Amino acid sequence: MRAVWVATVDNIDWPDTPSINSQVQKDAFLRLLDVHQCNGINTIIVQVRPSSDAFYPSPYEPWSQWLTGIQGQAPMPYYDPLEFMISESHKRGMEFHAWINPYRAIHHISKSSITENHITNQHPDWFIDYGEKKYFDPGNKEAQQYVVDVVKDIVKRYKIDAVHIDDYFYPYPIPNLKFSDEKSFECYGQNMKIDDWRRSNIDSIIFKLYTSIKILNKNCQFGVSPFGVWRNSDRDPRGSHTRAGPTDYDYLYADILLWLKNGWIDYVAPQLYWEMGSKRVPFNVVIDWWSKNTCGKNCYIGLGVYRAGSNKAWSNKNELPLQIKKIRNTPNIQGMMFYSSRSLEKNLNGWGDSLRLNYFKNPAPIPKIK
Repeated sequence: MRAVWVATVDNIDWPDTPSINSQVQKDAFLRLLDVHQCNGINTIIVQVRPSSDAFYPSPYEPWSQWLTGIQGQAPMPYYDPLEFMISESHKRGMEFHAWINPYRAIHHISKSSITENHITNQHPDWFIDYGEKKYFDPGNKEAQQYVVDVVKDIVKRYKIDAVHIDDYFYPYPIPNLKFSDEKSFECYGQNMKIDDWRRSNIDSIIFKLYTSIKILNKNCQFGVSPFGVWRNSDRDPRGSHTRAGPTDYDYLYADILLWLKNGWIDYVAPQLYWEMGSKRVPFNVVIDWWSKNTCGKNCYIGLGVYRAGSNKAWSNKNELPLQIKKIRNTPNIQGMMFYSSRSLEKNLNGWGDSLRLNYFKNPAPIPKIK
């Protein structure tokens, strides 16, 4: 697996800027594909639902403001961007993974363009404000089913190779700010501790998504890209010898090991955006931990090429090559994913050249579902 994430939220990767002009959108995406094809990438992961909006004509959600500039505004002349992206990726022999954010509903409460018929206006009781964002309440059963229905619609209508979700389950904690889900807990959390109840909510939607996807298309993969540390070993002897701040299990309420053990996901792609010599989360330590905890599923390592130049380690041109070599010499690891597209397009630290001329010079088959 040689994949790249294409983030659309805030126009991080594509489109460069919102434009109503469909040809401008198409041309920008084709340039992006051409660069990655040249660099040896074989999988494109595009964020098609960044914040309860859509980069495709959806019966549930409005067109994304990051596509055309105003939420609800379709591109002109009219076309289906998702169908176009899938087709162009497949022409180049690349897989296309549709990346969604299940719970983020409004990215900037005070700034985002929101339509009158947006789901937050239709069912305000489904949502919780936290910081500058609005989130679906993961404990609300109707909200859970809505998210499942959105995903089912994508799988029914498009020839995607995978549904992909990242690390945003319960939101990353903001100091001294409470996530106010007391009403749902009172309604559904009888005889449970709140942390266990929150984890059960995330377990529930993961199971529902997996089963719904497989009923519609058994060949469509379901992959998760979590934060890189499941738990620190000082909290759990099964955890990694790391000192991460937030962790999947304790702060985001995502029990990745349970999903792998139960076969509820086809692949895991932990985001290991640390350098080899990190004091709190050394890359070598955490990749070895994931290698031992894949439960027989495919594991792809998320690499933070965006960090180029951010500190002394990431200013070293050898940092990424060393990480790629470590991946290739570690058992039970089937490839890598790069965050994000623009970093490779800019050839930061010359790493795009390294992929094209060295590490990805020869093509590789994409791993099959286990």
